[in-house]
Amino acid sequence: MWALALLPVLLAVGGTAGIWAVYGVAVSNKSINLTAGFPYISTYGSYYPQSCWFSQICNVSSFLIIWIVVIRYQQVRDLCYRCRRTNLLALVLGFISSIGVSILGNFQSVYLGIHLFGAFLAFNVGLVYFWVQLWLTYKAEPSQDRRWLGPLRAVLCSLSTVCLIAMVVLHKMGSKSPAARCEWALIMTFFLLFSSFAAEFRLIECHQLTVHKHMREEIFRSRLMDMYPEG
Repeated sequence: MWALALLPVLLAVGGTAGIWAVYGVAVSNKSINLTAGFPYISTYGSYYPQSCWFSQICNVSSFLIIWIVVIRYQQVRDLCYRCRRTNLLALVLGFISSIGVSILGNFQSVYLGIHLFGAFLAFNVGLVYFWVQLWLTYKAEPSQDRRWLGPLRAVLCSLSTVCLIAMVVLHKMGSKSPAARCEWALIMTFFLLFSSFAAEFRLIECHQLTVHKHMREEIFRSRLMDMYPEG
């Protein structure tokens, strides 16, 4: 099932290409003014027609995130019984973060309160999810990938934390353009963190049980004989 490794890569590549494409559309139709400063992602995603594409990209990304979160949960569940509570926590955090992505994509800055709530779920809860996954990296799998995957995730999680804190502080100080750059850097590191799951997903083995037709008929006859022994 090495093809599952393509799922995190698809999210990272597709999401990155999508938001930069929407940015290109916003620049081309002059719905944002770059001379006034570098915009937040939600700022240029609030104008038609790119707002439609922005919402769709967030919805698709939210769906892929849920899919990845579930696969990772099932993988850790099979590899580490002692991690079941932490693994369940990661599952809940991943679900909440994915819902936040959908909310911030469908409620742009016009609905600022709802949009900020979605951003909090997507970024803050998502960051906690990745820190939990970093812990699971060392507890769940006795694999050689841990040697490089653990330090890589530690660096990316640290960068994400710095970007998130800097974004909030700079925004409150009124430095919106630098804060927007921190937001972009935060999202790029998130995509890199999701793509790192490809290393674990390539090791997943899946077996499908197929019942042949004649076996189903024999089972059916056997059940009939049990139900009607005199028939």
